[in-house]
Amino acid sequence: MSITEVDFLPKLVAYIVEAARTNGDKAPSERELAEHFAVSRGQVRESLAILEAMRIIQRRAKSGIYLTLDAAGLDSMALLARAGVQLDAAQIFQAVELRKIHEIKAAELAANRATEANFERLRDILERSERQIADGLGLQELDGEFHLEIVRATQNDLFHKICASFYAASFQRMPVYFGQIERSIKSHAEHQQIFDALYRRDAILAQALMNTHLGRAMSYWTELLDGAREQAEKKSAAEPDHV
Repeated sequence: MSITEVDFLPKLVAYIVEAARTNGDKAPSERELAEHFAVSRGQVRESLAILEAMRIIQRRAKSGIYLTLDAAGLDSMALLARAGVQLDAAQIFQAVELRKIHEIKAAELAANRATEANFERLRDILERSERQIADGLGLQELDGEFHLEIVRATQNDLFHKICASFYAASFQRMPVYFGQIERSIKSHAEHQQIFDALYRRDAILAQALMNTHLGRAMSYWTELLDGAREQAEKKSAAEPDHV
């Protein structure tokens, strides 16, 4: 049974990343990949061309296929997220920092440009968030929906497309961040405050509230990154020196 392209690409990426990370970033060959997935080499070749265009891999003549995640762009992050490939703590921090830069400006523009339709959608998201919290569930999906609606309210379609790609790349970490119900409760309260500022067309307050709101997320991932570094340093110090 052949695998459709929409299903195959994430599976191929996940397998390549796992194999390459244990082999000096060198991925299995085209033939090995075709045999592993029981598909034609032509299908593998076409998929590899897509991954190379996204700068996830590089095919080197007479050498093989190599993983090049450091060169990958935002569109590749969305595919990697779909494939279940985890970002490291440093990449997550950088992504949240980028989100902060974008969304503080989005809050300013939305305060001036939001339509009643935008406000109605935001109210609906807030109402669903409240019900979700009452059921003891987190806001891992509704959080992105709320923030993207604010970006949509800027009435800048390109801005919205860029941020939508960013959120597609970050959905994996949302359950981690909202793993504690208290964080969802706090975020919902801050969302309500941001909505109120937007509805009053108070761009300065909306920006300030968004800055504080996203600052909490940055603090969380900063602590996680520092903890990861500390563990790595302890592990390195505990390993015996090789002569």
